[in-house]
Amino acid sequence: MVVVGAGTAIVMGRQQSLAGRVELWLETATPQQRPNRCTRHEIGPPSIYPIECARVPAPSMQENPPMSPTFASLGVPARLCERLDVLGIADPFPVQAATLPDALAGRDVCGKAPTGSGKTIAFGLPLLARVEKAAPRRPKALVLVPTRELASQVQDQLMALCWGTKTEVLAVYGGAGMDRQMRALAKGVEVVVATPGRLKDLLERGSLRLDDVSIVVIDEADRMADMGFLPEVRRLLDLTNKKRQTMLFSATLDGDVDVLIRNYQTNPVHHEAASLEVQGEVTHRFWAVSHGERIEVATAIVQRCWPAIVFSRTRHGAERLSKQLNKAGIRSEAIHGDRSQSQREKALRAFGKGDVHVLVATDVAARGIHVDGVACVLQYDPPATDKDYVHRSGRTGRAGEPGTVITLVSPEKEKDVRKMQRELRRREPIETATVATAASILAATPAPPVDRGDGLDGVSRRERARAEDRPRSARSARPARSARSDRSERPARPERPARSARPESPARPERPARPERPARPSSSTNPKPTRGKGHRKGESPRAVSEGDWTPRPKPASTGGKAKPGRRPTGAGAARPGRPASGNARRRSS
Repeated sequence: MVVVGAGTAIVMGRQQSLAGRVELWLETATPQQRPNRCTRHEIGPPSIYPIECARVPAPSMQENPPMSPTFASLGVPARLCERLDVLGIADPFPVQAATLPDALAGRDVCGKAPTGSGKTIAFGLPLLARVEKAAPRRPKALVLVPTRELASQVQDQLMALCWGTKTEVLAVYGGAGMDRQMRALAKGVEVVVATPGRLKDLLERGSLRLDDVSIVVIDEADRMADMGFLPEVRRLLDLTNKKRQTMLFSATLDGDVDVLIRNYQTNPVHHEAASLEVQGEVTHRFWAVSHGERIEVATAIVQRCWPAIVFSRTRHGAERLSKQLNKAGIRSEAIHGDRSQSQREKALRAFGKGDVHVLVATDVAARGIHVDGVACVLQYDPPATDKDYVHRSGRTGRAGEPGTVITLVSPEKEKDVRKMQRELRRREPIETATVATAASILAATPAPPVDRGDGLDGVSRRERARAEDRPRSARSARPARSARSDRSERPARPERPARSARPESPARPERPARPERPARPSSSTNPKPTRGKGHRKGESPRAVSEGDWTPRPKPASTGGKAKPGRRPTGAGAARPGRPASGNARRRSS
């Protein structure tokens, strides 16, 4: 018999095995964990022989620190947990701990998380845990990404997680051989990681169907909206199974992304997580340069601050700028949409190893470049939107290292750059730079930003919540208007004298009524002569009655002969002075 009261467990004689386990625990416990010992006489009747027992505190009294969740406690299958241990991934990131239980349960998930927060594992584990065996050309899961580089990275991580299983993962994107992708789809692939453009081409060729897709993941949805891919994404989602599970991950959930959530997700669970990556101090500078000195100023910058990423607006401009930097003795490579995937991967590997000092890229690669140690981001062409500025500048200042972002502002772009600064709430002044002063300005301390006293330096207008959460006392106090107080002190205006009554004007005499005009005779009483036509030139045909209408005579029949001035029917028909030939001769015979 076991008697429990006031947090004390009494072990009686017939439960010797339980007492043995308690004794074993008392021997292995640390001094801090070992409870106070007492004898049986202290807490029980004296007739029972003394048996040493332990006073175990109640569960509410035990001091157990909160344990961080593990992948197993979140519901991840054992085979995937073993694979995570092999890869050295022990603890889940915040976005993974927040989204995994709902995603594994099959619910629609909407996650807001920046780049580098562990989103791939957050949607990769539920996808691999719930995916089924696929038939040829009928995948079961679809992951949509905006760029080729991101598609390749997602494929590598998913293949590492499902290593040793029969789950096949295929990445389809432009710049790679389509025949190899079509052959792999014909064998049967469970998970397809695709860019919208290449997936559309494969659907038009009949290489796959999306009817059996029951799990859809949309990664970097805000970047897809910026690149104009959302209309194509909507058309692709319409081809999938209506009872699918849709997981969407994005850095922002406004604008077009919000429309995608409302129309293609069913009661989604919203989660938001911050990035665990330590951000270094990033210096933002804006330099006003002339059009003719941009290339010399850019060369002076990357000679003193590298490795650097230079962003160009167009593909042709990126290729030309790379050649000009190589001619100046700076090792550089270009990465843009016209280059094949192998060329882009080769350039990224060389830049990561340090063999290439400068990487010239377009906006399409702003989210596909994940390289630590980038010292400078040079915006040779200013970005078109404030979002592009954030994406570009995010390539530096990673892993806690400092970075510099320099934007070259030409005279015709100054108005647009100032507007972008207002959107981003950046207070840095636009400094004037030339080829002679570029090195000195780069070495000097940047000019301090203009402080407006609102505490929102570097905060974009999209983040209104921060301004609303601040106490009103912290906001800049506006000076009280004194205009209304001055109005009360002004002397009153003198009243205007009343106007004298004007004399009434005499009534005007009434005009005599005009005599009525005689009625116009109708066409039946006074018919108009016709000249073979229904009506005269410039006269409406409605004024002519049906009785006076004279139709145009039909041309007389020519008896099958060709009209003068027209070519006879048939290329080989007979003409005056030439016999029929070819098919016309056969028909005549």
